[in-house]
Amino acid sequence: MVGADTAWIIVATALVLFMTLPGLALFYGGLVRARNVLSVFMHCYAIACAMTIAWLAVGYSIAFGDGGSGLWGGLGKSFLNGVTADSVSGTIPEVLFFAFQMTFAIITPALIVGAYVERTSFGFVMLFSTLWMLLCYAPVVHWIWGGGILSDGGIFGAVGARDFAGGIVVHETAGLAALVIAVMLGARKDKSKPPHNPGYVMIGASMLWVGWFGFNGGSQLAADGGAAMALTVTHISAATASLTWALWERIKYGKSSLVGIVTGTIAGLASITPASGFVGPVEALIIGGVAGILCQEAVGLIRNKLSIDDTLDVFAVHGVGGIFGTLMIALFGSLGFANDAAWGAQVGSLIIVGVFTIVVTFVLVKLVGAFVGFRVDAETEQTGLDLGQHGERAYDHVS
Repeated sequence: MVGADTAWIIVATALVLFMTLPGLALFYGGLVRARNVLSVFMHCYAIACAMTIAWLAVGYSIAFGDGGSGLWGGLGKSFLNGVTADSVSGTIPEVLFFAFQMTFAIITPALIVGAYVERTSFGFVMLFSTLWMLLCYAPVVHWIWGGGILSDGGIFGAVGARDFAGGIVVHETAGLAALVIAVMLGARKDKSKPPHNPGYVMIGASMLWVGWFGFNGGSQLAADGGAAMALTVTHISAATASLTWALWERIKYGKSSLVGIVTGTIAGLASITPASGFVGPVEALIIGGVAGILCQEAVGLIRNKLSIDDTLDVFAVHGVGGIFGTLMIALFGSLGFANDAAWGAQVGSLIIVGVFTIVVTFVLVKLVGAFVGFRVDAETEQTGLDLGQHGERAYDHVS
């Protein structure tokens, strides 16, 4: 084991957990109406707890076990069976690798929360999130990061899919699951109110930005120049996408909003995530510049043209951003523009994972909804999930 690598991944693990708690909770919480803010906090917090247990029980083994096949890792490492403080994964303790990957398993289903806020039962959130992480997310992790069918030597031959920190594994899966749920759930009864606290949104986005250094930089799994470059290009893409989103918003509407510029930040972060280990600063500048406009246009398409109430634009920002960044690896990355195998692996993996995610999400929504209920009743939706589902209010006066 290398001490510097271990120290860095310990820090990166804390940073990625910080992205969900409290970063994502504040980002999403500020975007909903005041009567639903605590429900969003509760969703993010409870998901973090449940995914921890599920990842320990079987999730890690499904993703990174070595007793399965190209489709899953088996159950040999359930409850960290055979993993001790002395077990090694690369240059770090395996238990630390488990913990680092656990924080990814936490934030991925938490991202989906943005699609169904203000109208979904807490029971559905918990059961769906747990099953989805185990049956959708963990297998995809194995396919790409665990030596499975989409990695090198898999169905695409010597050149497998390249996804440095989660463009396919995290953002495409969460984004498509969010879109499926939004379509199946239907729109909110009242969509007229603006975000109740843009300040929360900005603070949450800032925490996500800082935490993303661990998300992308930590995915190098070493304290070296590769980690430093991944961190640097992550920051450049986020900053550039923030500005292009704000500029495009001003061109279209005459004003640049705080919620807009920080949403651009998240678009830039999601887009650079898969490519952060394969590109340099100039490529990051281009990726971020395009992402700020591309994801904003995707928001308009889904909200206005398709009339899908993906409440907090999970697919438009995370899904579209992650897919875009994944394709940019073949364009800008080390595999090169002219490498047909690289394009085939990237596009093919996006399609395979996309179809798998849509099918699994659809089936789980139907199954879980039949047992615990999918949507809250009209009265609870009107009075707010804070009071109706949790018996609490964030503020004395709510709207």
